[in-house]
Amino acid sequence: MKSRFKTAGAGAAMALALGLTACGGSGTPAAPQASTTGPAAAESTAAATFAASTAGCVADPLAVTAYQLTERAKEPVDAEAAAALDAAATAGWAQTSAAGAVVAVQGPGGSWSKAYGLADPGNGVPMATDTHQRIGSVTKTFTGTLVLQLAEAGKLSLEDPISRYAPEVPNGANITLRMLLNMTSGISSYTLNDNFTRELFADPTKTWTPDQLLAIGLALPPQFTPGKEFNYSNTNTILLGKVVESVTGSAFADVLQEQILDPLALSQTSMPGADDPFPAPHAQGFTLQGTAANDETPRNATGWNPTWAWTAGQMVSTVDDLLVYGRALGTGQGLLDPEAQIERLSSMAAAGGYGLAGGCVNGWFGHTGELPGYNTSVFYDTQTDTTVAILANSDIPTGNCTESKTPAENPKDLPCMDPTPRILASVSAALGRDFTPPRKQ
Repeated sequence: MKSRFKTAGAGAAMALALGLTACGGSGTPAAPQASTTGPAAAESTAAATFAASTAGCVADPLAVTAYQLTERAKEPVDAEAAAALDAAATAGWAQTSAAGAVVAVQGPGGSWSKAYGLADPGNGVPMATDTHQRIGSVTKTFTGTLVLQLAEAGKLSLEDPISRYAPEVPNGANITLRMLLNMTSGISSYTLNDNFTRELFADPTKTWTPDQLLAIGLALPPQFTPGKEFNYSNTNTILLGKVVESVTGSAFADVLQEQILDPLALSQTSMPGADDPFPAPHAQGFTLQGTAANDETPRNATGWNPTWAWTAGQMVSTVDDLLVYGRALGTGQGLLDPEAQIERLSSMAAAGGYGLAGGCVNGWFGHTGELPGYNTSVFYDTQTDTTVAILANSDIPTGNCTESKTPAENPKDLPCMDPTPRILASVSAALGRDFTPPRKQ
């Protein structure tokens, strides 16, 4: 295994928020331990990701809904642009913990993609542009889109109380679907439960049901009065998944296929269940989540069961599919009518700049995702009609990370950041449209 996986800095490494920016070694492993700096810190990180954003992050939402994808956008970029993107992606990747990464860009000047490093360091298998990856919290954007589609069809209202669909939710009469979408419900994330994290990391192959996840999350004390603050919570999105099933009378995965995957022809995107194989080809993913405080050896999380994330983070995709989806997410085209999309692009008024299941940084609208071993970024630049999708087979942050483990060659002069946002920051600079996420907290 390459040196970038050998050692790490001090501190716990658990990021079960699944990520906005976001869900061991040889011998006998130390028992996984929950940490007060782990899941809770990850939740605050999610909020910090969009801390510099405002409700006006998207300058002209109406114009964005009218952008037309040109034939030129489907052709390769010219040699000069390709060289610039390659140099930027290489530089960004070199500062991450990931053995491999895939970077893809599509804009008015054309399309470009390239794979870097290794998908399987142990066997020397190179990364490929058709690699499948667990996309973590990017799943939340799919779930949110389905809810917005149901609202558009008049089958529900964003002002409906969650008690209408899930009467077991404490104070549910005062919590709306809109609050669940924009993370202002006050409902605690089940990932903050120490017993949950201990059980998850002790047996990462365990199958979890949505009802189990909800029972854990709803038993926790609320974070605040509904609608008064912002707190990134996976329980919110699990509830929204249950709403989709309640309103449609169908399994969530079936609604997802019918309403988003088929219309956009996302043939390489799926939501594998507990018994479904990880689509091939896929990279081996490495994490420090679930390791003891004194264990600096990353664990191979490739075979971990993703059901603990369900509609908050269980999906799999490729960069080609994510380019198509990322543009649809940004423009609404193929997903929502202009009125609904304008509302979405204008919704980043919650603290942290997070809106209706998506966030905005410097005009870039989208989401990042994290599941142990994997980190993903999908963002659409609303000023230039440019989409960037990035996959990396590590969720270990690098930089000046005082509260988390980081690789031995950690660039201490850089702010703490997960792999794909760091690559995106570098690539966006080459595009002339800086994406500048804040330091990971």
